Amino acid sequence: MAPPSTLPVRLIVGLGNPGSEYQHTRHNAGSWFVELLAERNGGIFKPESKFQGETCRIFADGRECWLLKPTTFMNCSGRSVSSLAGYFRIPPEQILVAHDELDLPVGSVRLKQGGGHAGHNGLRDIISALGGKDFWRLRIGINHPGDSHRVVNYVLGRPSRDESVAIDDAVSLSEGALPDILSGKFQKAMHRLHSVN
Repeated sequence: MAPPSTLPVRLIVGLGNPGSEYQHTRHNAGSWFVELLAERNGGIFKPESKFQGETCRIFADGRECWLLKPTTFMNCSGRSVSSLAGYFRIPPEQILVAHDELDLPVGSVRLKQGGGHAGHNGLRDIISALGGKDFWRLRIGINHPGDSHRVVNYVLGRPSRDESVAIDDAVSLSEGALPDILSGKFQKAMHRLHSVN
C-alpha cells in the first residue's frame, strides 16, 4: 500500500443533497463541514452553474482553498467535483471529500486517503468521474440503523437532538484540523482527529 500523499489540499467538497428539505438530514453532514469552514474563514458560497454547485474560496494560515457544495443530487456529485477540479487543475490527491459515514459511531470522525465507496453513492460517482479513488475523505460518523432496508430513510432523516450535538462536535473538531490539512500534515491531522473518539 502506497504511503499517504503529503500534497496540500486545494479543494474541499461537502457532500449533501440540495434544497431546504434535506439541509438538516444526516446525509448532509459533509455540507455542514464546508459551511462551517466558510463561516469561520470569511467565505460566502455563491452558485456557480459551470461547476454545478455552490463555491467559495477561503484563505486559512495563508493558504488558498476552494470549497464546493454540489447542487446536483448526491448520486451525481462526481460531475460537479470533476468540473471544478478540471478547471483549476487540481489532482485527486489534493481533494478532500467530507461525507456522512454509516460505519462509524455517531459523532466520530476519520481522515483517510483512497479506498472504496462502501455503498456511498456520492463517493461512487466521484470515483467514477475522477477516474480514480486517491482523493482524501473526511468520514463523519452517523451510525448505522442496524437494518440495510432502513438505510435510505435513515440517512435522509434528521438526527436526534443528541446526535446533532455529537455530529456538530465532530464537524467543529475537524475544522480545527484545517491548517494541518491545507499544509499536507495529514499524520498530524489524523492524530488530532482519531485520538478523540
